[in-house]
Amino acid sequence: MTVSRDSAARSGPEPVPDGRPPGAAGDPADVLAGLGSSWTWILTSALATLIPGIIVLAWPGGTLHVLAVVIGLYLLVTGAFRFVAAFSREGHGERLPRLLVAVLFVLAGVLCLRHPLQTVAALSLIVGVVWLLSGMLTAYAALAAKDLAHRGLVLGAAALGIVAGIVVLALPTQSAVVLTRLLGLWLVLLGLVELGVAFAWRSALRKARTGVLPGPAATV
Repeated sequence: MTVSRDSAARSGPEPVPDGRPPGAAGDPADVLAGLGSSWTWILTSALATLIPGIIVLAWPGGTLHVLAVVIGLYLLVTGAFRFVAAFSREGHGERLPRLLVAVLFVLAGVLCLRHPLQTVAALSLIVGVVWLLSGMLTAYAALAAKDLAHRGLVLGAAALGIVAGIVVLALPTQSAVVLTRLLGLWLVLLGLVELGVAFAWRSALRKARTGVLPGPAATV
């Protein structure tokens, strides 16, 4: 989960008050900041979580290999989104936990795609640990961020990730079908929360055009 800069000037394709496009200075960090805080980027990140959830729920009879590939790709893509979105915060203390979450997702995605680790127990352990740790880091970042917009929604999403991780780790799964349904359900729930954050941030950006600047936005 990531938090954007506290000004609509860092909202990607949205116009800024002085008319300068994001990243105009050519600084890669500024470009990443503008992209990561765009509501369309947040929306795409939400779809990257929601779509894999729908796929695994619609195909519960798929093999463990297919499930591992879908989950692995989800983790890699989500890690890339979170890496970019981490630069939408200026404070190093707020950016570091988001970068750690991004690295965690990428490493977990690589592990899921490794053939020797494609077992029900291994997938449950990897995904459960990722959701649990990312939820904890997200909650910490949300509490540490100053003037965070939609703080309650962000903390709720963090709590959802923590609960998802605990459930996946605590419930023994003896078959790929059971694991598929469990992971698919949580992916859909997390994706829907991210969609809510994306549209909430779009609303805040529209209010900014009327002269009321929003606080920092956050994405799951």
